Amino acid sequence: MSRPPDVRRRDELLAAVVATCADHGLGQRSLRDIAEAVGTSHRMLLHHFGSREGLLVAVVEEVEARQVALAASFATRTDALLMGMWAHLIDPALRPAERLFFESYARGANGEAPFDRLLPGAVESWLEPAVTGAPSPDPDPALTRLGLAVVRGLLLDLVATGAAAETTAALERFAAMVAADRARATTTPDASR
Repeated sequence: MSRPPDVRRRDELLAAVVATCADHGLGQRSLRDIAEAVGTSHRMLLHHFGSREGLLVAVVEEVEARQVALAASFATRTDALLMGMWAHLIDPALRPAERLFFESYARGANGEAPFDRLLPGAVESWLEPAVTGAPSPDPDPALTRLGLAVVRGLLLDLVATGAAAETTAALERFAAMVAADRARATTTPDASR
């Protein structure tokens, strides 16, 4: 079934804005500037997204949805998932979208509408079974949440400092700790039996 023309047009505009965000960032750009960059009018963006802030939230939601879908394609072990996603996230072309994510997340955490609608989905969507690999013999949502927190912390460090080698080394160290913990857990007899 095809999507209605208005929904298709919104999707097309959103894809174009996501692409321009990757190429030039959105930061402090005006709605008119964004509209010009994607070949439309600011009125069309307002029609489809309600406001500049609504457009920014839609961009963050779209990029997050793409990343969650990508994560589902990686191995289900937390350590492999961490490194697979990190290889994607350290691409300098993603830096503008990552900055926008952190700005929007902070605004949402402060209760500012419409950014508040990003929460708690910005965390919960990463804990869903498709991402964690559940059902698995040993699903560990706490470890998945910890991995997400570590990746986001290192990503914030990367966005702020540009220290790709250092943040990658830190994540590799964390992934090795996770793998070692998992190996220890599978080789240690269960004392409760």
